[in-house]
Amino acid sequence: MKIVSLDVMALEQDPNCGNRPIIVKVNTDQGIEGYGEAAVAIGTGATAAFALLKDFAPLVRGMDPLQHEVIWEKLFKLSFWGQGNGAIMMAAISAIDTALWDIKGKYYNAPLYELLGGKQREKLRCYASQIQFGWDCESFNPVQAPSGSPEFYKEAALKAVEQGYDAVKANFMRFDKEGKIIPFLNGTSYLSKDIMKLAEERIQATREALGSDADLIIENHAMTDAATGLQFIKMAEKYDIMFFEEPCTPLNAELFKKISEKTDVPLATGERTYTRWGFLPLLKSNALTVIQPDIGNCGGITEAKKICDMAHIHDVSVQSHVCSSPIGVAVSLHLEAAIPNFIIHEHHITNTTPFNAGQCKYDYQPVNGYIDIPELPGIGQEVSEDALKKAYIETIK
Repeated sequence: MKIVSLDVMALEQDPNCGNRPIIVKVNTDQGIEGYGEAAVAIGTGATAAFALLKDFAPLVRGMDPLQHEVIWEKLFKLSFWGQGNGAIMMAAISAIDTALWDIKGKYYNAPLYELLGGKQREKLRCYASQIQFGWDCESFNPVQAPSGSPEFYKEAALKAVEQGYDAVKANFMRFDKEGKIIPFLNGTSYLSKDIMKLAEERIQATREALGSDADLIIENHAMTDAATGLQFIKMAEKYDIMFFEEPCTPLNAELFKKISEKTDVPLATGERTYTRWGFLPLLKSNALTVIQPDIGNCGGITEAKKICDMAHIHDVSVQSHVCSSPIGVAVSLHLEAAIPNFIIHEHHITNTTPFNAGQCKYDYQPVNGYIDIPELPGIGQEVSEDALKKAYIETIK
């Protein structure tokens, strides 16, 4: 079997949140096709990943798609820039790698989790992610929340609990009192009393909605430096935090170590870290309890499995970062089912919206806070016919 062409797709941009999924379909001479995603739909970078996937096509054309390790090494080393470990480079490699595993599963008529060693569990516990936007919404605006009040956070948490979730995550500093986005915090070493007061009121309201038996995860999006991140964590300690995500930039592992030495709140990071080389210093710091690799940009399934195994050596749990199309959801479910050190699955609010769900054929949603693993061959997901009609597609032969 040989790779004959790549279809590089930019799916229709979400009119509400602006996400633009970049998908690749790898085609073979035996008619077996595989789908993968370059997980840079949010923020900037989608068009760059699209262009890079076109550049990669000549490097993989004519190769055996079952030889995913061989192809991964070729893309990583012959691309020249691959060994620089950048977001766009690794997202493009991730997309192709995932598509190869999809082909492999279809070739052997087996779901991806079987190829990864089998299911360690039948269902995955989920948390409702990013409830600062609300919950159970048909759409949301990433720069303007419906409200910035503590009551809004409480109501969102209650909606998640009513749906069966026993864990939620929120960024309590992403929006100001009026619900307008705060993209980053100026200054270092000190958070103002106003910011701290508003954040604590929101945390307290959320914890009251959850009660004592549910888990609360704090998202931070690296909005703080190490000093202010620790300031925030110390304030939040009394609210029984499951883990605190990205208290500072993920680029310096020593900062996580500095924070971890002064708090018992578990720390997490990983959505903006790529390859085993990127995760190694974070793991060696012994500062993390949870890593959050995104299969769509950390290097694909081939690399994500190695990262998870490396984390297992360090007694670190894994929660795959999921903030992309339903292809990214399906792939994450397979990996999380197969690894021994899984902790919880992220079900992002974008994955609850009809627009996002309609981008693909199958809609994997939690029931009572737990989600099933796909049983179809390969990754168990494909782009829907409607999404294909609206996508911009270039076929590279």
